[in-house]
Amino acid sequence: MKMLERLSGETRLFPIIGDPIIFVKSPQRLTSSFAARGRNAICVPMQVPEADLERVMHGLSRIPNIDGLLITMPHKFTAFKYCATSSARAKLLGVVSVMRRNPDGSWHGDMLDGLAFVQAQKDRGAQPDGARVLLIGAGGAGSAIAIGLLEAGVRDLIIHDTDEARVVHLIGLLAGLGRVTAGPPDPTGCDMVCNATPMGMAAGDPLPVAGDLLLPSMFVGDVIAGHGVTPLLQAARAAGCKTANGVQMVEAVQEMMLDFMLGK
Repeated sequence: MKMLERLSGETRLFPIIGDPIIFVKSPQRLTSSFAARGRNAICVPMQVPEADLERVMHGLSRIPNIDGLLITMPHKFTAFKYCATSSARAKLLGVVSVMRRNPDGSWHGDMLDGLAFVQAQKDRGAQPDGARVLLIGAGGAGSAIAIGLLEAGVRDLIIHDTDEARVVHLIGLLAGLGRVTAGPPDPTGCDMVCNATPMGMAAGDPLPVAGDLLLPSMFVGDVIAGHGVTPLLQAARAAGCKTANGVQMVEAVQEMMLDFMLGK
């Protein structure tokens, strides 16, 4: 493949770490994007169980031709503590999706998931400005998406998570950024419904919201990538909703990740 023609001892490495890792799409796309910008660099997938993250991070930090890391589930919160510096949004949430080297070899982190998710929705017809939005999931991705939605002008943001303490914590962090409340997974009266949970990755997962409550006027977005059309998006399309999926979010984040990794 053309993207590997320059592979050599001079190649810079940008691993993506997560568990599971088999569904990620970033390695090929980011490697192709590096090549398009004339950079000799590759993104490689690494299966890293949660219990092994500390040992892996210490090892990766000591490998000088690793210039950056992409962080996916379940490591986005834990990886933040390995960052010597970070963006304001990453610091607010204590979560990162990307890390790059500082001049002294330490790590600088940022969280791009929220920006990418919102961009994918807008690219496919969503209008978050002034909207009432139901967000399912208050984890790493959900927290970043909450900030992205509020920055995009959402009027009312309702957050649901099975972990109620996590919702309370997130609402506290978002204080002053907009109108944010906790609520049930009921999309009634909402303009947008956003799934930021893994529900839909495994066979037999319940829908994040009841499909019979979805209306054609609602825009439905899902963070899950690599699983085709998720059951949530199947239900949304059957109801006549416009939708955006996790692959489209991944596409939206590619240039953002590339700029970050190259220090722009």
